[in-house]
Amino acid sequence: MAISFEHVTYTYQAGTPLAQTAVQDVSFTVPDHGYLAIIGHTGSGKSTLIQQINALFKPTSGEIHVDDFTVTPTTTNTDLKPLRQHVGMVFQFPESQLFEETVRKDIAFGPQNFGMSEDDANALADEMLTRVGLDKSYAERSPFELSGGQMRRVAIAGVLAMQPQVLVLDEPTAGLDPQGRQAMMQLFERLHREQGLTIVLVTHQMEDVAEYAEQVAVMRDGKLVKFGQPQDVFADPQWLRENQLDVPRAAQFAQELGKRGVQWNKLPLTADQLADQLVARWPGEGADHV
Repeated sequence: MAISFEHVTYTYQAGTPLAQTAVQDVSFTVPDHGYLAIIGHTGSGKSTLIQQINALFKPTSGEIHVDDFTVTPTTTNTDLKPLRQHVGMVFQFPESQLFEETVRKDIAFGPQNFGMSEDDANALADEMLTRVGLDKSYAERSPFELSGGQMRRVAIAGVLAMQPQVLVLDEPTAGLDPQGRQAMMQLFERLHREQGLTIVLVTHQMEDVAEYAEQVAVMRDGKLVKFGQPQDVFADPQWLRENQLDVPRAAQFAQELGKRGVQWNKLPLTADQLADQLVARWPGEGADHV
């Protein structure tokens, strides 16, 4: 397994009158090279949950296993440096964390901080630039002269330069236009598929969940209320509405067609799945028949 939560609870200011439990008795497993999406309305505990994967927050009770690493309430900070290199965290608006005078220096900062030589770190920075879809000519530019989307790619390159095996993404496409969002999600999918990274994605974009995730965890009031494949999680629109969650647009359209008598082999979640079923049902006519 890549990631396993075993009865994990996290309480802010535990043991004080201000104690507040943000995550309560959560258990789930993500396989090696898996792709998990975590969804839930604001305040459901998603961000607190993922920040325990690299022990930014250590559980108040329970255990977390990330490959060969184990985090418990008694894990000491001296044991965490290898884990934090193993797990890369991309927070909302990661470009706000850029600070060096050149793109290359910014990307190389993390590896050098972990003991890599300057020459090796610079070479790795150039490689990571290419990996996130930017030409090496960007290396000597100031990151603050770039567009917002380019700055975000530089910030992600800095995370990838640590060569993590697990990539945790907290609303990574927030603030991007639809084209930029699609390009960013395709980047993560490529890293997952070609580099074998385990991906944990927190998002409010149900289309991205349907398109890319292999597993979905639904959080509500700090509890894990549903866990399964996207097809299972999105199968009950009424339950989703009760939990303040949307259905992917393709599924919404398919459900409307269902009210008109169209029967589906299984509910299509993406535009491609919808089109494939329509074409299979009415070859040569497709959706025009409806």
